Amino acid sequence: MLTSDNAFSTALALILSMDSALIDIVMLSLKVSLMAVMIASLIALPLGAALALWRFPGRNVVIVALNALMGLPPVVAGLCVYLLLSRAGPLGEWGLLFTPTAMMIAQVILVLPIIAALTRQQVEALHGEYAEQLNSLGLTRLRMIPTLLWDARFGLLTVILAGFGRASAEVGAVMIVGGNIDGVTRVMTTSIVLETSKGNLSMALGLGIILLTLVTMINAIAHMIGETAKRRLG
Repeated sequence: MLTSDNAFSTALALILSMDSALIDIVMLSLKVSLMAVMIASLIALPLGAALALWRFPGRNVVIVALNALMGLPPVVAGLCVYLLLSRAGPLGEWGLLFTPTAMMIAQVILVLPIIAALTRQQVEALHGEYAEQLNSLGLTRLRMIPTLLWDARFGLLTVILAGFGRASAEVGAVMIVGGNIDGVTRVMTTSIVLETSKGNLSMALGLGIILLTLVTMINAIAHMIGETAKRRLG
């Protein structure tokens, strides 16, 4: 039986030797999470900006719902996607369950409210600050959206990175809709759970080290972006 020291050294050896099984899991994880965050951002950025600029009946209800969904339990999101994509579900004929696409859909549902809600806050603050200038230029609210999104770009990059951190660390939803199938839907988080239950601590530790490094890098980049924004914008 491996001791903790032996497991750690073996994990480092797996990483340094670029173990093929480990690399395949990491690459699939990055592919799924990056695609999910990209799709979520394309929807959430203009949605958040629109909520910041337009006033309409029920707006507060939408904002409260969006904020509430920021804390959506991953297993609930996974269950909803499972019900949609299962054979008895409305989208069952697409055959997406237990595929990377199903995992992306689950991650989009988890990440989109975070990006949209935080985008609304940032754009709303900017609009309040520059409303007179924007109105003097004769810009419609629709034309204000790209302008304000560009002005908030540093803060929004941090928001997107936060969304990526949430997606890459997710386990419950992707386990439900992906099934943790070897070579198909097995990502870092689900692999760590599986390998730990099997007693394969070296692989679990190797993946854990990579995941922790990835999360640390995301936080470091977000911090640097925030500091750059402060220096440039005062």
